[in-house]
Amino acid sequence: MTKKNVTQIKVENHAVGIMGLKNILEEMAPEYAERSDDEAGEGLLSKLSKKNYIPGKARENYKKAFLREFKKFMGRPCDEEIPSGLEIKILGPGCPQCDGLEQELMAVISQLQLKAGIEHVRDIKEIGQYGVMGTPALIINGKVKSVGKVPPRASLIQWLEETKNKKKE
Repeated sequence: MTKKNVTQIKVENHAVGIMGLKNILEEMAPEYAERSDDEAGEGLLSKLSKKNYIPGKARENYKKAFLREFKKFMGRPCDEEIPSGLEIKILGPGCPQCDGLEQELMAVISQLQLKAGIEHVRDIKEIGQYGVMGTPALIINGKVKSVGKVPPRASLIQWLEETKNKKKE
């Protein structure tokens, strides 16, 4: 499968790449549109587990995540997973600056011993949805912190500490 056939979704606050998700959603939409959430979730789990490794203990969590993606695909309301810890997005096509920002963030998160999820968004169309006009861009818990440059380590530490402290309040 090509990289385009892999879709990143959240499963229990972890970004997970799922192969063939878009194709399965398109295939199952007509047949499962009127079925119960449980039936749709089981059907998705069954079909997607053929091409993706799904740990036995996490099957229910994957089923919920697949159902959430199915509902989004069908244009139905769904509950988004509420993240715990910090949610960090790096927007950039994978250039040396973008990759450097990702590595620097990992080092700072490790140094500060923070619980955080990092997602590197490389798709130009998806980056455009954030309204930023340059890369790399850094988003922490939904707020744009930097655009067009790799911020100094001191700034990364300050932003992460501030965001962590706001979550505690």
